[in-house]
Amino acid sequence: MTAVAAVAHAGTAPEISPKSRSLPSWPVAGILLLYPLWWALGLGVLIFPMMAAPMVYLLLRRRSAGRPVRLPPGFVWWVIFLAAVVISIAALGVDPPGTVPERAGERLVAVVYKLSMYASLTVLLVYAGNLTDAELSRRRLVRLLGGMFVLTVLGGLLGMVAGNFEFTSPVEWLLPSGVRNKGFVRSLVHPYAAQIMDLVGGEKPRPAAPWGYTNTWGNNFCLLAPWLVVAAWASHRTGRRALAVLCLAVSVVPAVASLNRGLWIGVGLLLVYVAVRHVMAGRLWILALLPLLGAALTVALTATPLGTTVQARLDNGKSNGVRSFLVDKALDGFTGSPVIGYGGTRNTLGGRNSIAVGESAGCERCGNFTVGGNGQLWQLLYAHGAAGTVGYLGFFGYGLWRFRRDRTPIGIAGSAALVSSFSAMLWYNSLVTPLAFMVLAYALLWRNWIEGNTD
Repeated sequence: MTAVAAVAHAGTAPEISPKSRSLPSWPVAGILLLYPLWWALGLGVLIFPMMAAPMVYLLLRRRSAGRPVRLPPGFVWWVIFLAAVVISIAALGVDPPGTVPERAGERLVAVVYKLSMYASLTVLLVYAGNLTDAELSRRRLVRLLGGMFVLTVLGGLLGMVAGNFEFTSPVEWLLPSGVRNKGFVRSLVHPYAAQIMDLVGGEKPRPAAPWGYTNTWGNNFCLLAPWLVVAAWASHRTGRRALAVLCLAVSVVPAVASLNRGLWIGVGLLLVYVAVRHVMAGRLWILALLPLLGAALTVALTATPLGTTVQARLDNGKSNGVRSFLVDKALDGFTGSPVIGYGGTRNTLGGRNSIAVGESAGCERCGNFTVGGNGQLWQLLYAHGAAGTVGYLGFFGYGLWRFRRDRTPIGIAGSAALVSSFSAMLWYNSLVTPLAFMVLAYALLWRNWIEGNTD
């Protein structure tokens, strides 16, 4: 009997460890919770491809353990986009009219960087969407995203009061001087609080920390603000709700100081969209809240110097001409390669008034503007043509349609983030952190739908 039992035991398949079936939360939570550390170390957005590697391993381990890996609804659109990004590399050696001639190899580094980031965020989307509430609850992920908004506000305040604050990160120290002094590399590994610009008369700091650029700071502000509201909504502690309200009130100050008109438009769009969704769900109390918010904002703008700052920015549209020039260049380039684009951005010959007006030691911001650098939509059209644009817009547009009946706070906040991204793509580029927050919003909508929790 003992021998028979031994033979039977030997022929039995080994048990699968529960650990190999589960997905740990630390890859996603670690990115968000420790982002100030990554920024200070000089890793910043580089943390996304670094964390993508263990995410892929963990997903493959779970699949080999017999638990399938789900793909998000509408994923075929995203595959079309990624395919277009890869195929468009074939046009990397083309020099469209009016752009600085370069060899394909000179443009390859930036293209590989962007491709790696798109791939990393694809992994983040799939991983976050496959997590269960037992592994990383939706409520905790919402709190983490709300915390990122608090981080954004704190970074904005730092940029206001210490605009010249910067330091050499450990990663930067490790790089050879010839590498770390390159503008592109420096933007990745060198932490600083603000961008100093002359937009309203005299150089002024525009908040950027910890996102690297003022425009990225403004984009993330709009993408993350709804999550703080949802996190406060879900909390039963009066103190936490009061702190959330205080944070939102304080956030007006760096939002105005950023001189970021795209941010102001985005916040207005968010409020309108959220109000419409609540009215459609029968929550008419929102109609009483909006006038109160409007009155509070009006008082803040008239009783403080913030109103003067807003008016000064509206009266000084120095970037309007450059933006129009670059939009025209992007559309002209699109007609030259409408299907797959040119694989990446290009620099213009000179400025908008003359090809002789170019970047120089005395005027680093003169001419040689980046075509496709003034908005995700224009970059998609120019770099990846109609194929990439349709794939990208199709994925997020499908998500909005697929989850349109989700009337939960997560559903409204997630769709609001996607709606604000469609507005932002006219003047902001999405790589890297804005797109990361977009795919996490998509993952939350997806998980809500899986759980059947949409009312």
